Amino acid sequence: MNQGEKIIEKTEEFSANNYHPLPLVIAKAEGSWVYDTEGNRYLDMIASYSALNHGHRHPKIIRALKDQADQLTLTSRALHNDQMGAFMEKLCTLSNFDKALPMNSGTEAVETALKAARRWGYEVKKIPKDKAEIIGAKNNFSGRSIGVLSMSTGKSATEGFGPFAPGFVTVPFGDGKAIEQAINENTAAVILEPIQGEGGVVVPPEGYLQEVREITKKHNVLLIIDEIQTGFGRTGKLYCYQHEDIQPDIVTVGKALGGGVYPVSAILADDDVMQVFQPGNHGSTFGGNPLAARIGRVSLEVLMEEGLIERAQELGPYFMEKLKAMNSPVIKDIRGKGLMVGVEIKEEAGTGRDFSEKLMDLGVLAKDTKAQTLRFAPPLNISKEDLDWGIDRMKMVFRG
Repeated sequence: MNQGEKIIEKTEEFSANNYHPLPLVIAKAEGSWVYDTEGNRYLDMIASYSALNHGHRHPKIIRALKDQADQLTLTSRALHNDQMGAFMEKLCTLSNFDKALPMNSGTEAVETALKAARRWGYEVKKIPKDKAEIIGAKNNFSGRSIGVLSMSTGKSATEGFGPFAPGFVTVPFGDGKAIEQAINENTAAVILEPIQGEGGVVVPPEGYLQEVREITKKHNVLLIIDEIQTGFGRTGKLYCYQHEDIQPDIVTVGKALGGGVYPVSAILADDDVMQVFQPGNHGSTFGGNPLAARIGRVSLEVLMEEGLIERAQELGPYFMEKLKAMNSPVIKDIRGKGLMVGVEIKEEAGTGRDFSEKLMDLGVLAKDTKAQTLRFAPPLNISKEDLDWGIDRMKMVFRG
């Protein structure tokens, strides 16, 4: 038994069985590459589900982490700190919103958005007490708290965790008319992922978000866009909704905001929504802490300074073209935007898990989502040479 196998055995002995990771133990990483406990090298095309848009251990982000850790890490919101203001300014200015509310995990950001929408519904729209409804899409994934699961439809995520919170309605993804039909006088908000990542990299029809934006404005309903996985350059725009030239009322962000080194999340909205929060309504001990704020600000700086959004614009279509040119007999569909790409495997050829393990054996890391889809989401600063290296190995796996 090698070192990695011993670590897996110990992990499985003492850890709850709530994940099914690839049988690989990572001990070191840099850029787009990771190394296991035996020193073998792998191209990381998972990037921690887009949390590593900047790559592993980006030097400027690591330096900010270390420098801030030497000065101040936590004050709680009982006090101001010298980092949060500059971070909020950077995030709001870049995103074109008046205000940000910092949290930690993506789930917390979505819960915050749902609370903001409900409170706005009561205070601004004048929905009767405890009658507010929020519309979501089937096959969505925005977190694992009881509140978020209340609008989820995935059996593996929801079974055994009820009863769920009332006030949530789900409709088919990509169908604007279904949203309009579901809206009533008590509807406070519609929440959508611009691309359903965990749902299998499902891309809605072109014009869908524009249609939903028009519908929500018409009916005085907030539009919440969940950019936790798609944001910060992943799809070739700062935010995926910008492909359709709309401005939501609330945006949830996370993952890459932490630069791959620390959990940082937030919601973004203008004053007319954010004014519903007053001291005591909502908070987080760690939200906006100085370590998170410094890392978040520097992560945004790196994103812009190094043109990572443009990298996704350039390499995304190139990667998709190379995949399609394989004409693989085992691939049913290829879909995505920017460097967020889903490859759906034909059922008779095997499962997504089967193919992720085959790729791992050749040095490429990808993870299945749903039963049949492989999701590829490499760091945005992956070199074209490294991407080609990965594509060459994909050819070996997808040739059938």
